[in-house]
Amino acid sequence: MMNGFTTTILHSDLESPIEHNSVHKPMHMAVAFGYPDARDLAKVFKGEMAGYAYGRQGNPTTAALESKITKMEAGVATACFGTGMAAIAAVFIALLRKGDHVVSSSFLFGNTNSLFGTLNELGCEISFVDATDVENVTRAVRPNTRLVFVETIANPRTQVADLARIGEYCAAHKLLYVVDNTLTTPYLYQPKRHGAGLVVNSLTKNICGHGNALGGAVTDTGLFDWTRFPNIYENYKNAKPAQWGILQIRKKGLRDVGGTLVAESAHRIAIGAETLALRMDRCSDNALKLARFFEAHPKITRVYYPGLEKHAQHRLASDWFKTYGPLMSIELADGIDCFDFLNRLKLVILSSHLGDNRTLAIPIAHTIYWEMGAERRKEMGIVDSLIRLSIGIEDYADLEADFKNALDA
Repeated sequence: MMNGFTTTILHSDLESPIEHNSVHKPMHMAVAFGYPDARDLAKVFKGEMAGYAYGRQGNPTTAALESKITKMEAGVATACFGTGMAAIAAVFIALLRKGDHVVSSSFLFGNTNSLFGTLNELGCEISFVDATDVENVTRAVRPNTRLVFVETIANPRTQVADLARIGEYCAAHKLLYVVDNTLTTPYLYQPKRHGAGLVVNSLTKNICGHGNALGGAVTDTGLFDWTRFPNIYENYKNAKPAQWGILQIRKKGLRDVGGTLVAESAHRIAIGAETLALRMDRCSDNALKLARFFEAHPKITRVYYPGLEKHAQHRLASDWFKTYGPLMSIELADGIDCFDFLNRLKLVILSSHLGDNRTLAIPIAHTIYWEMGAERRKEMGIVDSLIRLSIGIEDYADLEADFKNALDA
């Protein structure tokens, strides 16, 4: 990325000619792609020639977005998917086999936790550890461990993984290091900096930012030596070794499963990505101010936000991230009903989404973490009064007034 972050994203499409001198890649809605020479069609299928074979495996609009994400993450290649969960699932489906072992942070997005439960039933064992300390990761690694998976900032209690030291350990022991960068985004942090071989982003969230498209991405940073990974299928080894991982993810995780990102969503995400830096600066500024407001309020017992000095990983977050992001959680004082509090909010939207331009709130234990049960919630520190907030780009004074009025009521 020779220019600045935003300049690079704004001008990414213009690196190759666009029809009618448009400044954006158009939406290519076609499912089928025709070739005048049947030999060329065969070469595209074999990967011997650049081109598109079938819409389930991608199209020019998706490819333009993949180029943007690759630049954002300073990677070598990206595969896009219909959702963030499709992207995460593709990594595991494509790269793991029965009998493999995975070390994962125990502080996980609820659906990722559910996916790991499914993988366990299919014969892949998962060890959940407190990834805020690399020692917990190292103790869990076994001879059959294939990868280590962490999120940069955990949802909802904002624990920050020991990203640098886990990366150093994985590099020293030739382990694939997979980092979910959704809550930080590549603007605030690039996991490649600390040795990640694969980076996952839910494009639905901050990268799109407008709550109008679903999408996910897996980026190969180029750091991992795929010749050391035992689960690459022989028929994908015809390509250059650096391409083995992302090729297998495309073939087994995208083509075979069909979690395709449609052209319209890819186009919307690509447009939204152009203002990522501006939006993240604004919502992060709002979030830090609100966190300090909540910290001083007598009806809030705890505030989970990496930007606060009391946060256990505040120093690490300050060293690694440009800002602290838009996500935080608060615990209400005893005697305050979380539903009554939420229903008094007038400006804040009650929603399960996050990473939107608008500020959103949700009671965690009663919604997205309900399915995992009380025991697992207790292990993760998810109490009934915990409320997750995704802070948007509204005028700060309006946000503070809305929360103040709801708390005072």
